[in-house]
Amino acid sequence: QVQLVESGGGLVQAGGSLRLSCAASGSIFSINAMGWYRQAPGKQRELVATITSGGSTNYADSVKGRFTISRDNAKNTMYLQMNSLKPEDTAVYYCNANLRVLLGFKNYWGQGAQVTVSS
Repeated sequence: QVQLVESGGGLVQAGGSLRLSCAASGSIFSINAMGWYRQAPGKQRELVATITSGGSTNYADSVKGRFTISRDNAKNTMYLQMNSLKPEDTAVYYCNANLRVLLGFKNYWGQGAQVTVSS
């Protein structure tokens, strides 16, 4: 069974740091683009950052200079290092990945990780 499993969420004070991880497991042949999204209460899910298989990155303006997305292809794992956190970063963070599986390419989502930043 192919799945994305997230870890690393939690509660942190404003100005603090957290690191999220997203590990892909199961019968995976390759991983294309990966990304992090977030959804705050009462708001739509929004893009946070993406990273291609070659390592090219893209960030939402709201997190540029504070968040860093990376991946370890040997471990099928993606990370999001979040520094200088603000209360407005509070949300459920979801990882997303385009995976090549037995039946072709499919998009998968993680279960979500709660990040809460207190003021």
